[in-house]
Amino acid sequence: MKFIVLSFLACLFAVTVRADNGYRLWLAGKAHNICRVTFVKPVEPACKMVAKTLADEIHAYCNSEKLVVNIKEGSPAGSFFIHGDTLEAADMTAALYGAYALLRRQAVLPGGVVPQLKSRPLVAMRMLNHWDNLDGSIERGYAGRSIFWSTGKDKNAWLGRIKDYARANASVGINCVSLNNVNASPDILKTEYIDSVRMIADVLRPYGIKVFLSINFASPMALKATPTADPLDKKVIGWWTGKVKDIYRVIPDFGGFLVKASSEGQPGPNDFGRSHADGANMLAAALKPFGGVVIWRSFVYGANHKGEDRVMQAVSEFKPLDGKFAGNVILQSKNGPLDFQPREPYAPIFDQIKSTRQAAELQITQEYTGQARHLVYLEPMWKEFFSYVNVNNLDCVAGVANTGNDENWCGHDFSQANWYCFGRMLWQDSSAVRIPIAEEWLLQTFNTRDAYFLTEMERVMNSSREACVDYMMPLGLHHIFKFDHHYGPEPDGYKKDYPLEWCPVYYHKADKQGIGFDRTVKSGSGATAQYREPFCRLYEDEGLCPEKYLLWFHHVSWNSKLSNGKTLWQNIVLHYDRGVAAVADYKYVWSTMRQYVDSERWQRTAALLEEQYQNACEWKQTCINYFNSIRTGR
Repeated sequence: MKFIVLSFLACLFAVTVRADNGYRLWLAGKAHNICRVTFVKPVEPACKMVAKTLADEIHAYCNSEKLVVNIKEGSPAGSFFIHGDTLEAADMTAALYGAYALLRRQAVLPGGVVPQLKSRPLVAMRMLNHWDNLDGSIERGYAGRSIFWSTGKDKNAWLGRIKDYARANASVGINCVSLNNVNASPDILKTEYIDSVRMIADVLRPYGIKVFLSINFASPMALKATPTADPLDKKVIGWWTGKVKDIYRVIPDFGGFLVKASSEGQPGPNDFGRSHADGANMLAAALKPFGGVVIWRSFVYGANHKGEDRVMQAVSEFKPLDGKFAGNVILQSKNGPLDFQPREPYAPIFDQIKSTRQAAELQITQEYTGQARHLVYLEPMWKEFFSYVNVNNLDCVAGVANTGNDENWCGHDFSQANWYCFGRMLWQDSSAVRIPIAEEWLLQTFNTRDAYFLTEMERVMNSSREACVDYMMPLGLHHIFKFDHHYGPEPDGYKKDYPLEWCPVYYHKADKQGIGFDRTVKSGSGATAQYREPFCRLYEDEGLCPEKYLLWFHHVSWNSKLSNGKTLWQNIVLHYDRGVAAVADYKYVWSTMRQYVDSERWQRTAALLEEQYQNACEWKQTCINYFNSIRTGR
C-alpha cells in the first residue's frame, strides 16, 4: 500500500511539473489570498492605467494581506522603498517596479518574508531593441517569429501575448522598446503600420513602457514623397516634421527613433554629402517639440575609412562630430569595438566621446555565443564591460532582444536568464539580504529550493560564458565564425567577393611565426591609442596586456611563454580542451537534475547541451587542426 501511495504521488508530481513549458518565464503563480492595495494619495489621471496594473498584479500574485502605496515627490528618479506593508516610490511607474520587486522577493526568500529593500535604476532608459522585420522574420532571431509582426488571424491572442511580454519586461524594470529591425523597411512609417504600433503601444503603456521605431533614413525618398533624403533639404525636413506629428497624434508618449545610417548598405546622410550630425539633428528637431529622442547608432565601418582597422572606425567617424549633436540625440555604441564577440575589450568610443549623450548596446540574442543552442549566461560578460564603462555616464542601455513566438519565448530555456539579467542588472538594490541574479532566476523559473540544484546550476550558468570563450576563441582571438549565420568555426574563411573585414583570416592573421592582430601604435594599426590610460599603455605592451585580450592587440610568436610558463600554442590547446571539458561537465550536471525539473524543459535542455558539446568539439578540432597546419607549415 505504501508503494502504491508513493507511486501515485510521484506520478502526480510528474504531471504537475510537465505542465510548465516555459511560457510563464520567471513570473509568479497565483497567490493563495487577495492582497488589498491602498493608495495614500489620489491617483492622478495620467497614472491611472499604471496604478490599475499595479493593483491587479498585487491582487493576483501577492501573498501579503495589504499593501500601502505612497508616491513621494522628491525621491530619486525611478526609485522605490519597500518596508513592512508600505511601498514608497518616486512615481507610479516606480511603484509598479516596486510591486514586482515585492513579488520577486516573496518568491525567492525563505518563508516569503521581505526585509526592507531600497532600489533605484542605474540608467534612465533601459531598452530592448527588436530586430524584427515586417514580414514576421527576425534578424539574428532564434526563437520563432516576431510577436509584433506575426499577428495571425486572432487579434486578441496577438495582443494577449504582447501583454504577457509587457509584464515580463516591467517585472525586471525595462521601460523602452523599439519594435522593428535597425535594417528598417520604410513601410514602417505607412499609416497601416503606425496603426499597429498604436495598438502595441496601448498594451505596453500600462506597464510603463515607451515605444520606439527604427527608421530607414531614406524613407521619404523610398516612399516617393521626395526626390532626395538630404537632411538639409526643406521638403525632406517638412516630410519628417509632418510624419512625426502624425505619430504623436495617435501615440502621445512615443519615445522616438532608432537609426542605423550609412552603415552596411543602409542609406544615411553620407549618401548626400552630409554628416551623421546633420542627419541626426534633422530628426531631433522634428521630435523635440514632443519630447522625443533620436538614438543614433555608431556601428559604421567601410564607408568613409576604407582600409582602416575596422575596430577603429567608429571613433574616427564620430569623435570629430562630438559636441555637434543636438541635446535630444543619443549616440548608441556596441559594448565592444567589433561586433558582440564572446569576448572583446570595451569600445574606446566610450572614452573618446565627451560632449554627446551616450548609450551602450548589448546583445541578448546570442548571435556569436551559440545562438539559442548553447547555454551561455551573459551576465559575466556585461559585468566585465561595466567594470570599464561607468553606467552612470550613460543615458541608455539597450539590449538586442532574444524573444520570439516560441512557446518558451527564447528558444533555449536558459536563454530566458539573459533577458532577465539584462533588466535586473540595471538596478541597484540595497537590502540586508542580497541574492545573486542567476539564483533569483533559478528560484523563480524552476520553483525549487533544493541546495544541490541551485548551487550546481548557478555554477554552470556563471562559468558558461568563460567556457564559451575557451572553446570558441580564447586569448583574444575573434570573429572566426562561419560566414553569414555565425554558428560554428571557419578560421580559414576567405571570400574574395566579400569585404575583407567580413573574413575570419583578416582577424587572426596566423602565419608560421605566430598569430594575432597587431593593433599597437609601434608596429600595428594603432588602435591601442584610442583607449584612455592606463589601458592604452597596458594594451600597447605585449608583456603587460591582459592575456584574455592578448591576440586582439598583438601578433604573438607561437613559442612565446605566457604567465603559466607554457607556450602560446600550448595555451591555445589548453583553452580549447578546457572549454570542451566544461560543456561535458554541464551535460553531466544536467543529467542529475531530472528530479527537479519538468519533463519537457529537462529533455529540451538535455538535447541542447548535447548539441552544444558536439559544437564545442567541432570548434576545438577545426581550430587546433587549422592553426597547427599554419604553425607547422603542413
